[in-house]
Amino acid sequence: MSERARKKELQPLLANHDRDGVQALLNRVPARQLLNPLIGSLCNHDELAKWLAVSALGQVVSTLADQEMEAGRVVMRRFMWMLNDESGGIGWGVPEAMAEVMAGHAGLADEFHQVLVAQMREDGNFLELELLQRGLLWGIGRLAGVRPELLRQREAARYLLPYLTSGDSEVRGRAIWALGRLKARVARKALTKLTADPGAVTIYEEGRLTAYTVGELAAQALVAIN
Repeated sequence: MSERARKKELQPLLANHDRDGVQALLNRVPARQLLNPLIGSLCNHDELAKWLAVSALGQVVSTLADQEMEAGRVVMRRFMWMLNDESGGIGWGVPEAMAEVMAGHAGLADEFHQVLVAQMREDGNFLELELLQRGLLWGIGRLAGVRPELLRQREAARYLLPYLTSGDSEVRGRAIWALGRLKARVARKALTKLTADPGAVTIYEEGRLTAYTVGELAAQALVAIN
């Protein structure tokens, strides 16, 4: 079946937020046939549809890497290119997808986790757009929940701290979420100051978007750290 046909199958499932239908499609269709339609869906204006595509990409790329490691590496390099200015694009959803892949595949995480950390570093491949920072910080938190030691080795907490003063509440909140998952003691003082922050944040976990305030996430992070 053509890629266009696969896209036609996928799009209504994402639009209807049909997690079970997306999973059934992943179970039935070879991973390579869904790769490009899913990458195209990272730009979806429907936020939950985009996140379902992120989750599906994690499975698809992990499957490719299990079948042939180099195939997984090729996709990760493609993601990196999509965040490069020379690509001509912006890279919406790409940090999230990279993190979801690494959460599901230890080998790719070992090889590419430093890329996410470098995107937080001003002396690295720093992402300046706040909308991209939101995705990056979610990605750091996602990976921290599964493979925290990789991020600790790269001093990720140190690079998360500056985001706590961002003017964007989504950026602040997702940085806090990541610090809590890293159990970053270095952040305790800064987090304590944020427990009354009323800024709105949404966190995607297990197929759902949940609304918090920055202060709620700071209080939760302090509990995890202490």
